Amino acid sequence: MSIDAHLASLEKKHGDLEAELRSVAGQPSVHDEAIVDIKRRKLRLKDEIERLRSTHSTH
Repeated sequence: MSIDAHLASLEKKHGDLEAELRSVAGQPSVHDEAIVDIKRRKLRLKDEIERLRSTHSTH
């Protein structure tokens, strides 16, 4: 998989997590741990996206 395709895949996953976060944030029965987990996964994806972009742009 090319770096650009991998970045696109990660960005899609990040967007999917954002949509999931908006969905669960509006549900009063959702535990804070679930929201924290989604935010943590989003942050990991964002970090990987930024790392790949910085690596890709230097080449």
